[in-house]
Amino acid sequence: MAKRSFGQITKLPSKRFRARYTGPDTRLHNAPHTFDTREDAEAWLADERRLISAGGWVAPEDRKAEAKRVVLTFGEYAERWLAGRDLKPRTREHYRKLLDHELLPTFENMPLRAISSEAVKDWHAGMGRARPTLRSHCYGLLRTILGCAVDDEKIPMNPCHIRGAGNVKRAKKVEPATLAQLEAIAAAMPERYRPMVMLASWCALRFGELAELRRKDLDLSNGVIHVRRGVVRAEHGTVVGTPKSEAGIRDVAIPPHLLPMLKEHRASMASSSPNALLFPAADGVSHMAPSSLYRVFYPARAAAGRPDLRWHDLRHTGAVLAAQTGATLADLMNRLGHSTPGAALRYQHAAQDRDAEIARKLSQMMTGLTA
Repeated sequence: MAKRSFGQITKLPSKRFRARYTGPDTRLHNAPHTFDTREDAEAWLADERRLISAGGWVAPEDRKAEAKRVVLTFGEYAERWLAGRDLKPRTREHYRKLLDHELLPTFENMPLRAISSEAVKDWHAGMGRARPTLRSHCYGLLRTILGCAVDDEKIPMNPCHIRGAGNVKRAKKVEPATLAQLEAIAAAMPERYRPMVMLASWCALRFGELAELRRKDLDLSNGVIHVRRGVVRAEHGTVVGTPKSEAGIRDVAIPPHLLPMLKEHRASMASSSPNALLFPAADGVSHMAPSSLYRVFYPARAAAGRPDLRWHDLRHTGAVLAAQTGATLADLMNRLGHSTPGAALRYQHAAQDRDAEIARKLSQMMTGLTA
């Protein structure tokens, strides 16, 4: 055995060489295997000494145990994350599709700790700009999952740092329906659908909330709709649950001019049961399918000169109408069932745009008088 400044090298009877040294923990540590030559043993000791000098030393036997541990991949963690979340059925389906089609093909087998900011940027750039909403949703989901991995101490930091990647600009500006257009749409709809059009617009209710409204939810004495549930169509059928968010559980005041129509509609219902659906399917019992509504809504919107108007745009129209009355942000959030001010703020801006349009038309009137 030769004397050395660091470590020991011993030639064994097998003609191979053993290397060992006393570590910072004052224990004697052997190399994990013997070496063919003395030079190989010396190189191993030199590497160990550099680790000690750099402050990154770990006992060789601990390194071996660490290497045997199963590396946690993104795919494994994402599955655990999704299974442990209390999500609405549609939201769960949405996340499932984003994972299967957009995230897992790139990250599934990648160790969580190996996902770098550069890898995220490359993936994000590879999605392209053709589908901005999808790309925004995918990035937001990836950032959320990796943020939870930070909280669970699986990774030291979140590698998602692309500024603005979780936001998306509205693809097209929604033009709310005018009062005349609303009246034209309602008039062109079959009679049993007309109250649905008016509640979607004047009360800004979502389709899922309207389709689940029951007789007991319509308080015409006090002019209030009690929104307590919503229905969505999931992969395995319809699901009735609470509204989209906790803020969606609300009471919505009915504009007085709608009360006579709603009284007539309620009186015409086949069932007087408190649980009877206000707007059922053709069988009178089950929930109305969106496709059934669209079959009569599309011709009606065309008749009103608004073939671009989507059903959800009626809710947008109602929100803008409410904002034009001078409703505060809190008022709009309460009426629309929004839990954050961002969405409600859009309708205030839309109302301001409409007010500016009114001002321009007033000036045009004045110009005509003085011409």
